[in-house]
Amino acid sequence: MKSKDTFEATVTSKGQITIPLPVRDRLGLKPGDHVQFLFEEGQTVIRPARGQANPFRRWMGAWRSAGFRSVHDVKAWVADLRDDEQ
Repeated sequence: MKSKDTFEATVTSKGQITIPLPVRDRLGLKPGDHVQFLFEEGQTVIRPARGQANPFRRWMGAWRSAGFRSVHDVKAWVADLRDDEQ
């Protein structure tokens, strides 16, 4: 895609548009992705809204399935691993 290529979309009565395929491909957008609109130096910019991934998300709730019922249980387990006194 050359920098001078332009694409158009029609805004529906609900304020929706279909992002043209070459634009989706260039931005790497897939169904369910979010986009951001920014106003920069007199222009409106659209870009993927990809926040920083939470590295702990896949572990959320895991401590309960491991049998821990409270923060105290987790701290006691960690102290035991470290051979700390409680």
